[in-house]
Amino acid sequence: MNSIQPKYLLLFFILITAVQLSAAQEQKKIEIKYAGRLNVDEANYPGARILTRDASQQVHVAQGSIDIWCDKAIYYGGENFVEAYGNVFAKQGDTINLRSKYIEYSGKTQLAFASGDVVLTDPTSEIQTDTLYFDRAKQQSYYQSGGKVVKDSSGTITSRVGTYYMETKKYKFQNNVVLVNDEATIKSNFFDYYSDTGHAYVFGPSTITTPDSKTYCEKGFYDTELKIGYAMKKAKIYYNNKIIEGDSLYFDNNRSFASSTNNIKVTDTINNTIAKGHYAEIYKAKDSLFITKRALVITVQEKDSIYLHADKIMVTGKPDHRITKAYYNAKLFKSDISAKADSIISNQETGLTELINLERFSSGGDAFSTKKRPILWNLENQMTGDTIHLISNQEVKKLDSLVVYDNAFVIAKDTLTEDGYNQIKGLKLIGLFDEDNRLKDVYINKNAESIFYSRNEEQELIGIDKSKSGSIEMEFADGEIQKYTRFNNIDATLYKETEFPEKEKYFKGFDWREDERPKSVADLFKDDPPLELPKIKGLDDYVPQDDFFDEALLDRIQKADDESNTPDDEEQKASRHIPDSLKTKPAPVKKSPQKLKPKPVK
Repeated sequence: MNSIQPKYLLLFFILITAVQLSAAQEQKKIEIKYAGRLNVDEANYPGARILTRDASQQVHVAQGSIDIWCDKAIYYGGENFVEAYGNVFAKQGDTINLRSKYIEYSGKTQLAFASGDVVLTDPTSEIQTDTLYFDRAKQQSYYQSGGKVVKDSSGTITSRVGTYYMETKKYKFQNNVVLVNDEATIKSNFFDYYSDTGHAYVFGPSTITTPDSKTYCEKGFYDTELKIGYAMKKAKIYYNNKIIEGDSLYFDNNRSFASSTNNIKVTDTINNTIAKGHYAEIYKAKDSLFITKRALVITVQEKDSIYLHADKIMVTGKPDHRITKAYYNAKLFKSDISAKADSIISNQETGLTELINLERFSSGGDAFSTKKRPILWNLENQMTGDTIHLISNQEVKKLDSLVVYDNAFVIAKDTLTEDGYNQIKGLKLIGLFDEDNRLKDVYINKNAESIFYSRNEEQELIGIDKSKSGSIEMEFADGEIQKYTRFNNIDATLYKETEFPEKEKYFKGFDWREDERPKSVADLFKDDPPLELPKIKGLDDYVPQDDFFDEALLDRIQKADDESNTPDDEEQKASRHIPDSLKTKPAPVKKSPQKLKPKPVK
């Protein structure tokens, strides 16, 4: 058997003795430090001494590390219990101060109850309430009938129920919780707050409102000192007629900045647009939005919305001057128009939408910029060029015209032949749209060339027309050419189908790209690489508030009542203010109702 070294036995003895002495100090009798006058009134206060202040100072009683001063005290020595009235001040060590009109304190349970203009302060915060419980053993305070916590720059917090854990400087608030400071107002029903850091955690339906925005979430964090936070679970931010939604929202009120991650939706109620993606940044001062990871901007229209997709989309500017820039592999879809380009830029003020290739790609020999020029599909027509402009009429919000700059090329498949294509090319193309967004007039300017499969009214092939001219003008009806005019004709030949040379069927630069055409919203994403969304760590779920009147406290109270020398028909003082629902036995018949409430100072 191993022997225990004497030095370890001594250390063990010292530790046990220290614990016992500490416990004994806290359980010792309440000591009367000072009283101006001492009286006894057995008729009204059996077993008690009545302590009254004098002109020089207040009554002073103490137990261990707690001191209580008041104008009048009723001290029950047998029960180690004191009632303090009038200008009551209690102090625990150098950190906890409590002021009220009335306090009662049990030296057996170490539970204090205060009422009447209660103010409890520590170095980081202050509690104001009408009634407060203070458990010295657990170092917790608790109110259940409404209270307010004040903390300098963090503001004030009001709630129906609140518990303060003094050792960790943590508050847990419940029911109608409201934090108000100069920068924000937070409302929630479940609210955790750390007074030393100013960190706040909200759970359940909650809002954070600033002069410029409102944030809703059902799980969130806010740093009341740094003015930053994040929101989760049905999270939304409302500002500048925008609604921002996402799995996780971060916001910085100092910079008027917000970012969102996963399943993002930004709704602009003024411009009737919706932006979607899986990462976004919003700068309120610049009125800008940056969105990526399956970025999609929807211009909502009554009958036919416009969908714009790209690797990255940026929206900037005030509502009437808004500019949307879609970068890299940009695609546009509308039921009657689709488009694709390296980049698409749209100006809300001018109504101009540009389909362009960026110079950095052209100079680097990028395949898209050298081979895949910007492209537009309208009904049966495919149009390409170095740059394409779409112009809208901003007054009626309808597509008005288009311009294709440099290397304009229009292709439409002849549906009655296997490999026949109507083709027009030239330096520049100008087109006008009808009320149904279909091309009605097309003008090809400079170096115009064309190949047409000419048919009669019975759709019988007359021949294949190939020509060169200065310019070409066409009128369309129902998607088909009704009028065709060439100007400054240089050369034109009508071939029989059997005589048309195979090598003449396609102009140089012919590139039929029907397989790239988006025919639905889903098609906008079909070329995107697989997307793996980041896992959001988020916040821990809400932990229900520990009962202030837990089993340990109720056992202390029950033990104190059992040890009391109060007659059975007398009120048990230790459990006087415990809610009836928590008492372990029926409330005794109260012999002296006057003891149930504070008595006025005489």
